[in-house]
Amino acid sequence: MQRESLLNPGSTIGIIGGGQLGRMLAIAARQMDYKTVVLDPDPNCPTSQVADGQIAEAYASRDASRQLARSTDVVTYEFENVDADSVSAAAELKPVHPSPSVLRTAQHRLHEKTALLKAGIPVAPFRNVESLNDLKSAADALGFPMVLKTSTQGYDGKGQVMITRAEDIEHSYELLSKRRTELIVEQFVPFKMEISTICARTADGKTATFPPSENIHRNHILDVSIVPARIDEGVIENARLLAADIAVQLDVVGLISVEMFVTKENEILVNELAPRPHNSGHYTMDGCDTSQFEQLVRVLAGMPIAEPKLHSPTVMVNLLGEVWEDTDGDPDWERALELPGVSLHLYGKSEARVGRKMGHINVVADTVEDALYIATEARDRAWRRSRA
Repeated sequence: MQRESLLNPGSTIGIIGGGQLGRMLAIAARQMDYKTVVLDPDPNCPTSQVADGQIAEAYASRDASRQLARSTDVVTYEFENVDADSVSAAAELKPVHPSPSVLRTAQHRLHEKTALLKAGIPVAPFRNVESLNDLKSAADALGFPMVLKTSTQGYDGKGQVMITRAEDIEHSYELLSKRRTELIVEQFVPFKMEISTICARTADGKTATFPPSENIHRNHILDVSIVPARIDEGVIENARLLAADIAVQLDVVGLISVEMFVTKENEILVNELAPRPHNSGHYTMDGCDTSQFEQLVRVLAGMPIAEPKLHSPTVMVNLLGEVWEDTDGDPDWERALELPGVSLHLYGKSEARVGRKMGHINVVADTVEDALYIATEARDRAWRRSRA
């Protein structure tokens, strides 16, 4: 495997998608003196506020993707629900990392699970569902509970339903089959913890993984990430090795985020992949010597990467639109930032909605317990939970 040509500082990175991940990637690129151009239909998207240029066209526009490629030296994407054909159009002109083939695998749950299974990666038992009879047959094979999901357009708990008894099969099928997309059903995993690991891989095959984060969700949206995860060191090491193996098996160049279940027996099952920076990796911005965003810039530019080091226990808490809704658009950042070790990261979104990711707080401390307490207290202060 050969090293891709080096992009010197001053070169330009194209980003498909203008959300908060693209914004933080553009900031990291700027710190290393790389320019960025974003493709996003919203002229006021978070990334456009910090990028050097924007193409305000639809993601599905192949002409726009080609225009992005012509105006940049390398292209990436910040979320996987983009048009894969449009990404492929960009790849005809400039390198795109991760590749369109990796994108197509990750944006389709059935293709993703099948690829992992063929690669020998442990996943929960699953079945393809093309009809109601398929779902009934899957129930016989998998048992209850099981989770029916759309194969595409699913994130933050969208496009899935838990089935706990035979009487719910028909209604669940009718509910999701209306979306006119392929379906997959998976055996429910009674996990003791959800973790995720982010691996970077260069064009010449070098891998480097970030310490796994322990993830706690609320209403299917990531609420808290805790690092180091409160599990055995052996499980942590296995998670890192598994993420690196997936990056190699899928021939990823860029970042791959691997969401995993840890069972009561300390076994790891891979749940989902995201070929991009990940919400659970935001802790790296303050807790590691290299952030996930800087690591991606290094890979895109052909620069060396190293195994990231966690310099302090770190906890990340998400800031959703509820914080703004409940404070009439005026969270109390002053009281939040009075606490030690608190770093505030806001995404520049003009409209706050319930469930919308508006920012996050990172806290570094001497212990995980201290970081967790301070992080949740800081968010509560901003949310003015402490008011009488």
